[in-house]
Amino acid sequence: MSMDSSFAMKGGDGPTSYSQNSSFQGSISDQAKALLVKGIQQNIVLPADPNCTMHRTFRIADLGCSVGSNTVACVQTIMEAVKAKYKAEGIRPETLEFQVFFNDQVSSDFNTLFQTLPQDRSYTVAGVPGSFHGKLFPKASMNVMHSSMALHWLSEVPKEVKGLESPAWNKGKITYSESAPEVIEAFSSQFQRDLEEFFKQRSFEMVYNGLLIILMPCRPDGTRPSESLLVQGNECFLGHLLVDMAKEGLVDEALIDSFNMPVFVPTAAEVREVASKIECLSVEVVKKICLPRSLGAITQHPRSLPRLLQAVTEDVVVKHFGPATSDLFYSRLPKKIEERSLASPPPACLVKLEEFENLFMLLRKNAVSN
Repeated sequence: MSMDSSFAMKGGDGPTSYSQNSSFQGSISDQAKALLVKGIQQNIVLPADPNCTMHRTFRIADLGCSVGSNTVACVQTIMEAVKAKYKAEGIRPETLEFQVFFNDQVSSDFNTLFQTLPQDRSYTVAGVPGSFHGKLFPKASMNVMHSSMALHWLSEVPKEVKGLESPAWNKGKITYSESAPEVIEAFSSQFQRDLEEFFKQRSFEMVYNGLLIILMPCRPDGTRPSESLLVQGNECFLGHLLVDMAKEGLVDEALIDSFNMPVFVPTAAEVREVASKIECLSVEVVKKICLPRSLGAITQHPRSLPRLLQAVTEDVVVKHFGPATSDLFYSRLPKKIEERSLASPPPACLVKLEEFENLFMLLRKNAVSN
């Protein structure tokens, strides 16, 4: 299942759209805002002659931008940090022209995204459809590239987990959280290949001294892949609900056996190890962010969590199971979440939110890539 043709976050601005149900992701970005500003101001290298015409255009790309206000807020933060750095160095930031490139899957709702852009914005914009696992921009064209809460998505479901004769066949599961070691290894290997290609392509596309900034879910160093709270939540709610529906004859069991969420949550060390393979990139900042307890209210509100899950997963569920099964599935999801939350003990993915880690990493291009 290639991400180029698989799915995007739910578009539009309806009650179950991503734009209306991404406050959880937005809160994580807000937590990282100070790190983003500090990272840019401490690591950006200004041109020796900023008045040169070729240095007056500053290009920013947001990769996996999705739909809604989160990406707009991140881009604004990046621009303000760059302007502040120029001003601190005695250079008039008014000489800069900003170009912003919003990237996501070809099926992403760019129309709704563009409608949320400020009318009085001081930058030009373009939509760039395509997978961030491949080439997106001309060589040495981007000054700052940013990706928030997107890199845990794989380019495709590992082929090994879909083969009936494979030791890694993931029968009856939609993630690797309750699966055999062969399944976990297949997902881990896919993630490493995808992330290495992501870093490789960005190293081509950034200018010398350009910055790559990522914010993504991670799990604590030293933990097993199956201990990811995010992945556990997908299996606990979505996977178990599908199994329940199969038992009632509402969905074909074979369809569940062939369905897997293309997601992998790494440790910070695993991400850094992959980044180290790209010679022209250097890791300048690594920070881990834990969720404040206040974010628990976002996921534990009886309406919030079902809508959040639907906004993120509906497209892939519809394309695999069909719209009729998808409608029935999401109509049952709130009750399933309520049942699981009342269980004794309740699932860890609901009660251990403060242990949900996110990785902030800033990398610099410090050499010319081939």
